[in-house]
Amino acid sequence: MAAAAVIILSAPFAQQAFTEISVRWPAQFRAIIISASAVPATGAFLVACWRIRERRLVRYTLAALGFACGVGLIGLAGLTFSESFHFIEYGMLTALFYPVWRAGTGAQSEDWSVLALPVLAAAMAGTLDEWFQWFIPIRAGEARDILLNAAAAGCGLLVVVAVEPPRRLRRTLDAHSRRRVVAYTAAALAAFAVFFMVVHVGYDVRDPEIGSFRARFTAEGLAEAARDRLQRWRTQPPVVQRRLGREDHYLTEALWHVQRRNQAWSAGDAAAAWRENRILEKFYAPVLDAPTYAAAAGHRWPASQRAEAAGRGVAAPYASTAYAYPLYVWPDRPLW
Repeated sequence: MAAAAVIILSAPFAQQAFTEISVRWPAQFRAIIISASAVPATGAFLVACWRIRERRLVRYTLAALGFACGVGLIGLAGLTFSESFHFIEYGMLTALFYPVWRAGTGAQSEDWSVLALPVLAAAMAGTLDEWFQWFIPIRAGEARDILLNAAAAGCGLLVVVAVEPPRRLRRTLDAHSRRRVVAYTAAALAAFAVFFMVVHVGYDVRDPEIGSFRARFTAEGLAEAARDRLQRWRTQPPVVQRRLGREDHYLTEALWHVQRRNQAWSAGDAAAAWRENRILEKFYAPVLDAPTYAAAAGHRWPASQRAEAAGRGVAAPYASTAYAYPLYVWPDRPLW
């Protein structure tokens, strides 16, 4: 579990390292990241294959399948370099979990819990990792990444099983193994469900003038948050985005609407830009005038630009797409 803790707690520092490398050595960034991830992973795979001495065809096929599935998923999902590095980490984490569960059996034959438990443990670690990333400012956690972590765990399991196959694999579970599989499955599903409710379930905020937009807050919650930030930012404006600390999701949502407004205006979509600006004025007003790490002078439009947008805006139904990640609206969301 120490390896899982290292992966989770290193998340903000790993992202910062990738950012620093891309800024300092932009021309060499690709080569550096490949050297730090793909080369070691490929080397470990080749060494693992070299260790195979018996039943080579079956075990080589299993190892190649795990490696190919990993490469294919990275390509199909369009993962960035940092996401690919993260994917490889979870494959290797599962490879570390596997011998732990095998050692715990102490029997001449093993049941399929030695295959299921490492993946379930890695999936739970992946959920905690994404939760931690969602909590801090410079990272983002979402359900998609948890599923990718679980897929990486499956790929890693195929490779490590090819290298160190079970002694004899029983199809049935004894009582002890059954309890462990049920407990870990329930824990993994519960962790994912709570994560999903906290991160991906929000509210559809409706306004007769604007239309609708999605947020993690209700309309009343946004009003309360606006009053709080207006008071707090008078003396402590958010001018520094700290690596460690709790992310201000109200500020994050506001900046997404600023970005969507500016993009719409640049694209000539005055109607969308006007509605996004009204969302900001009505629900995220403190971010318009307070200096932030994104803009020292705030984000309020000049009076002339606002007047022009108001004159060009068309009164039509509008649903904002500013929220950057999937957010689902369920009635009567429970409070966590």
